Amino acid sequence: MSRTDDPMPQAQLAREVSSVLDTLYAGGVAIIPLDVAYAIVASGEEGIKRIFTAKNRSYDKPSGMFGNWGLSGEVHIMDDDRRAMVKSVVEEDRLPFSVVAPFRADHPIFARVAPFVLANSSKAGTLDMLLNAGLVHNEVARQSIERGQPVFGSSANTSLAGSKYRYTDIEDRVREAADAHLDHGLSKYANAEGRSSTIIDFRDFHVVRVGVCFDRLKEIFQDRFDVSLTVDERTAQ
Repeated sequence: MSRTDDPMPQAQLAREVSSVLDTLYAGGVAIIPLDVAYAIVASGEEGIKRIFTAKNRSYDKPSGMFGNWGLSGEVHIMDDDRRAMVKSVVEEDRLPFSVVAPFRADHPIFARVAPFVLANSSKAGTLDMLLNAGLVHNEVARQSIERGQPVFGSSANTSLAGSKYRYTDIEDRVREAADAHLDHGLSKYANAEGRSSTIIDFRDFHVVRVGVCFDRLKEIFQDRFDVSLTVDERTAQ
C-alpha cells in the first residue's frame, strides 16, 4: 500500500502541486494528501465558502494556513526564543504541528487574500499555520510562498467526523466539493482516534488540539525547552 511519505521524484511532486495551485488560484478547491490526514484546501473566497458548506463546518472554527518555519518567523509575532523552538522541532525532529500566534496581517503574503478568507482563517488576532506535514504540504507551502498567495484549509471530512487517512474514506459530499484531487495512499500518521495535527498556542503553550505526535512534542518541549504544554479536558479529546 502506498503512503504519503513514500519518496517521489521532485519534478513529479512539483508538477502535481503546481497544477493544484493553478486550480486554487482560479477559485477552485482541492483535496490533497498530508502525513497528518487528507486535507481540503482553497485560496479564494468562493473556494473557502464551498469547503465550509461541504464540511458543515462552523465559521467559529477558522481554517489553517499552509506554511513553513521561515514564513512563520516572518508572519507570527513571537519572541525570538519561541521562533527558535519552532525551527528546532521542524528541522531537528521533523515533526508536524500547527503554530497559533498573533500575526502581521500587513505581511506581503496576505496582499492578495480576500478579507473574507483572512477573517475566516484567523481568530482573535491569531493565525494557525500548519508546518512540516509531509511532502505535498511542504511543496504547497514552498510554491504558494513563491507565487505570493497562501493556501488555507482543514481536514477533508465532515465536521466532527474524524480525520480521513485514505482518499477513499472521505465522504462523498466532501469529495464532490473539490475540483482537483490527489491520492497518495495512506497518511503516514493514520490513527484510530481520528486525530490530525497537534495545534499549539505559542502565547502561553496551551494545546488547542491534541493531535498526532503529541506525546513526542510534549516530551521535546519539556526536555529541550523546559516548557510544559498545557492540556485541558476539552482539548484532550
